[in-house]
Amino acid sequence: MSSLHLTGKGVLPSQALEQMIADKSIRALTPIVAGQVQPSSIDLRLGYEAYRVRASFLAGSETVAAKLDRYALHTIRLDKPEGAVLEKGCVYILPLQEELTLPADVSGKANPKSSTGRLDVFTRLITDRGSQFEILPPGYAGPLYAEVVPRTFSIVVRAGDRLSQLRLFHGESEAAAGQPRLERLSVDLAGIDGSAIIGYRAKKHAPLIDLAKLHYYDPGDFWDPIRRNESRTLILDPEDFYILASREKVCIPPLYAAEMVPFDATIGEFRIHYAGFFDPGFGYGSGEMNGTRAVLEVRSHEVPFILEDGQVVASLVFEQLLESPRMLYGEGIGSSYQRQGLKLSKHFRAPANV
Repeated sequence: MSSLHLTGKGVLPSQALEQMIADKSIRALTPIVAGQVQPSSIDLRLGYEAYRVRASFLAGSETVAAKLDRYALHTIRLDKPEGAVLEKGCVYILPLQEELTLPADVSGKANPKSSTGRLDVFTRLITDRGSQFEILPPGYAGPLYAEVVPRTFSIVVRAGDRLSQLRLFHGESEAAAGQPRLERLSVDLAGIDGSAIIGYRAKKHAPLIDLAKLHYYDPGDFWDPIRRNESRTLILDPEDFYILASREKVCIPPLYAAEMVPFDATIGEFRIHYAGFFDPGFGYGSGEMNGTRAVLEVRSHEVPFILEDGQVVASLVFEQLLESPRMLYGEGIGSSYQRQGLKLSKHFRAPANV
């Protein structure tokens, strides 16, 4: 029986998530560890095996396990010390360690974590009898699975790695009314603080990336820096993957979380920002910051596309929390991107001045 008492509509803060863990509404095959609970979300951990499948799927009227019985090609163990390789371009379904028994008035939504998106690892949450990726209906009870498709780099993963995060809502998830709202985010092609480097393009044939190795890899083995040009434009080549930065700084106060969404489906055939979720305190800290740049993960589809400096590419939708979380995003809880500019994932060493 849950002892959680929620009033109003909004995102559950960290202390409510901790209470749900104590009540076993959120539970796991192994104990949930310190650091999984974030200000308004919980990190989800990979389980002990991965299933290579022929194609992506939703469970529909079935369980995910039933679909795997039909479509799995082979099984890969993730509990070896050396981990296991997930090859780029292949589709994998991975059971997660966390399971849920949500109250009838609590729903959920998942996103890839920031580092996952910056490695171009396409990740989506799947549920039993689910008709949508990433969405947990009110009262969902059952296991969780991740679809994982490395797009640019093959990766080494292990049981316990965290590729996605889940936030929960009391009442329907909706944009908060009357809150601070940054309507638009545009791309910076002029260079932050005068830097000649405006972005990075992923190399097509790069080594493996072991997700356990932080601040380890030489960026030059994986990325080509993109230099500012006189026209302050960038031609996106189809299916290439780019890391760029926003011109604007994002600042999320304690009572809000935010999600980055496409500004307009008609602005161009490219995708911006896989992760797209900002916890309370991002670019805010304890009130001493005036914002942090958003990193944009960009891929063009079908045709080359010209981006111009200042072109609007996304917007932020703010969602109100039920109450202020007991923690805020920042260095105090080990957050990696609080004061970022144009920043690659935490697996890379700081790029040399080029």
